[in-house]
Amino acid sequence: MSNEKKWRPATAVAHLGRDPRKQLGAVNTPVYRASTILFDTVADLESAVSGTYPGVVYGLHGMPTVTDLQSAFAALEGGFGALAVPSGLAAITLALLGTTRAGDHVLVTDSVYGPTRRFCENQLKGFGVDVSYYDPLVGGDIGRQIRGNTKVVFTESPGSLSFEVQDIPAIAEAAHQRGALVMLDNTWATPLGFPSFARGVDVAVHAGTKYLGGHSDVLIGLITCSEATFPRMHRLWTDMGVTASGDDCFLALRGLRTLALRLQQHTASALRIAQWLREQSEVAEVIFPALPGSRGHELWQRDFTGACGLFGIVLKPVAKARIDAMLDGMRLFKMGFSWGGFESLILPTYPGRTRTATRWETQGPCLRLHIGLEDAEDLVEDLADGFARLRG
Repeated sequence: MSNEKKWRPATAVAHLGRDPRKQLGAVNTPVYRASTILFDTVADLESAVSGTYPGVVYGLHGMPTVTDLQSAFAALEGGFGALAVPSGLAAITLALLGTTRAGDHVLVTDSVYGPTRRFCENQLKGFGVDVSYYDPLVGGDIGRQIRGNTKVVFTESPGSLSFEVQDIPAIAEAAHQRGALVMLDNTWATPLGFPSFARGVDVAVHAGTKYLGGHSDVLIGLITCSEATFPRMHRLWTDMGVTASGDDCFLALRGLRTLALRLQQHTASALRIAQWLREQSEVAEVIFPALPGSRGHELWQRDFTGACGLFGIVLKPVAKARIDAMLDGMRLFKMGFSWGGFESLILPTYPGRTRTATRWETQGPCLRLHIGLEDAEDLVEDLADGFARLRG
């Protein structure tokens, strides 16, 4: 593993999590589908019951397609261990459940992914966990909001609708000084774009549905843990029975092999299009941390090692009917939830609707764009035609 950690990203994603010697020489780990595991002796069966059996005891945990994905992802992110679950939201909810108890307090960034807030409000509070929200740009001053019972500071950088870049090292320093863990939703950057554990994170969660899968055909989540947080998280993962299937892990491993190459193209096209958008008279602001001059760029430049194809724009004030006309007529950009696939997407967004700790103040409406793997010039032409419809 020490040699693997020195590999550059493109090499790491090509080689981590596979050993052809264990698979009859096959380059890729095949899909293992199993439920019942057979034992040769009563002694083996009894050791499985007692937890001392050295091998797999049931198909829910330990099958090679799943464990190879987990080991690859942990190594890629610099964590101690990783756990595969059926979706990104499952990764978030399980990670929060695995780090809190009744009577604890959690601080959550106000720019958080909507379903994360929904889980905190509808479920976590019902389990006796107090939840409050904080300004994503608070940085090291988060320490003023940490209580004696604060167990987790939940971060998401950049925010998936408003794209604030959080000062994770400063937050981590303040949290650790007061005995709290730092959890990060690292879906936007992936481990290739943000080295979570080198920046002070204790638990990182990912919607592998997005860039890891990369083809809009798999639902999967990953939880990467430090050595200190892994045992409790693994215990909960085992007890809850929420592992991902072998088929989904196979698709995630397949996506992993081209992750570095795809992210490079997503980012290059996104920068080209973001710069073009910045020059359009209908656009008030482009919010893309990787774009020089954009809000959050200095922190991104300091802490990140890459980007992706997801960013937002703020339009100048315009009637909703004109936005509808723009979006309804797009040829290449389509409307749909999620992102990270090969296809380009566009959505109207409303970052201020759910905020409670901060205000989202813009004069015009917001759009979120995901730049896929199409030719960037074709995408520019599609957007140009859309702006013509916007103008009416």
